[in-house]
Amino acid sequence: MNFRDEFKLLLRAVYPLIYIPTHEEERVEIAIQAEASDQGRPVYIWDFVDGYQGNPNDLGFGRRNPLQALEFAEKLPNSVSAVLILRDYHRFLDDVAISRKLRNLARTLKEQKNGHKKNIVLLSTCLHIPSDLTEAITVVEFPLPTAPEIRTVIERLWDKSPSGKFLDDLVLSCQGLSLERIRRVLARAIADHGELLPEDVDLVLAEKRQTIRQTQILDFYPATEQISDIGGLDQLKDWLICRGGAFTERARQYGLPHPRGLMLVGIQGTGKSLTAKAIAHHWHLPLLRLDVGRLFGGLVGESESRTRQMIQVAEALAPCILWIDEIDKAFSGVGSRGDAGTASRVFGTFINWLAEKTSPVFVVATANDIQALPPEMLRKGRFDEIFFVGLPNQAEREAIYQVHLSRLRPHNWKSYHIRRLSYETPDFSGAEIEQTLIEAMHIGFSQNRDFTTEDILAAASQIIPLARTAVEQIQQLQEWAAAGRARLASKYTPLGDRIQRHL
Repeated sequence: MNFRDEFKLLLRAVYPLIYIPTHEEERVEIAIQAEASDQGRPVYIWDFVDGYQGNPNDLGFGRRNPLQALEFAEKLPNSVSAVLILRDYHRFLDDVAISRKLRNLARTLKEQKNGHKKNIVLLSTCLHIPSDLTEAITVVEFPLPTAPEIRTVIERLWDKSPSGKFLDDLVLSCQGLSLERIRRVLARAIADHGELLPEDVDLVLAEKRQTIRQTQILDFYPATEQISDIGGLDQLKDWLICRGGAFTERARQYGLPHPRGLMLVGIQGTGKSLTAKAIAHHWHLPLLRLDVGRLFGGLVGESESRTRQMIQVAEALAPCILWIDEIDKAFSGVGSRGDAGTASRVFGTFINWLAEKTSPVFVVATANDIQALPPEMLRKGRFDEIFFVGLPNQAEREAIYQVHLSRLRPHNWKSYHIRRLSYETPDFSGAEIEQTLIEAMHIGFSQNRDFTTEDILAAASQIIPLARTAVEQIQQLQEWAAAGRARLASKYTPLGDRIQRHL
């Protein structure tokens, strides 16, 4: 049920006190006035500074007097139906006189007869209802602009409205912002270069950072990595590319549901975090990084409140990517901690949201120790797919060396003997290959020359890869993946060449 239908039903059912938490004051007032007009009701709007506005006979009534603003409902004749909008009224709800008056009005207004009905609408930027008013007030959610509304705004702002994939990307990037912010950022782009360009999508994403800066739970993570920056993992990349347009309005019209999320399991340094960043860049979506440790607070109920806040912020910015790095460390041993069940409640809230969410928030969770995760986390329905990311084999190591060397030495990367390097570094993860190249660069820099293939091999000989110090852990992961509990991210064996032969 959309807002107009729900609000119409509440007016007809004589719900006396309606609370709408929203930052889009102008937009919600237009929607209320449209519905009230359809029912032949006048709308009276009050705020603390100017009192009532719009009606010359009552201009300024209740100025700086919130109690008098409520008495206005009694001042109107019984033969008059009306809708009263009170702006920022949450600031006065803790006052005993205001609370008592609202409860009295709720009783009086719901007994109205003969079709002459009055409803009071409380507008606020946040949800704050004292316990003694919870039974009297009904909360109605006012949604952010839909894709068709955003398209209309774009067409009105620029008569040469973009089309095709660019328009889809622009609409997608604007979702999660208020209409006012959308108008502001697009007007800025048009004023800057006289038109809307594909790079303006990044300008819209930058606007979303403003919302993230208001919370200390989530970080807006810049995503500049591309799918091509990932060496190997061909099956995982194919899966991601296939879903590149799944958040567009065209996908909704096709009947596709929003993708839910992805869990990447594997040992450290195999490209799981890099994949999360590449997804956000490829899909043109903001990347939010959740530090699960920030969810836990010292006060009673604070952790649960922070979890709900995290969910609200993520959904407000949807469509987006929510990246949870090393989720196994956050929720390992849930139920056995001595925290009065706080971790269990946070975990329960989180996994219930994963299963029930309908908002386009794509969750990318990474884990190194799959055994540490509660079984409920891995149940089908939480994520679209679970991928196992193993150690790269020789062909994949060649791709990883090529990615790094073409970035570090774009003018002469082909002069390095990449095939020999990949052969001489069995069992190295992507992160260990990158560190090897950094060590080789230090060798060359200290001798006032460019680094060579021999420098890279010398650096590699000094590095002991994790695969040689954690054979048991890798074997457990391999057996877990081989049991069919996860898809393989690579077409090749999920382990390195030498370690595979050893096992």
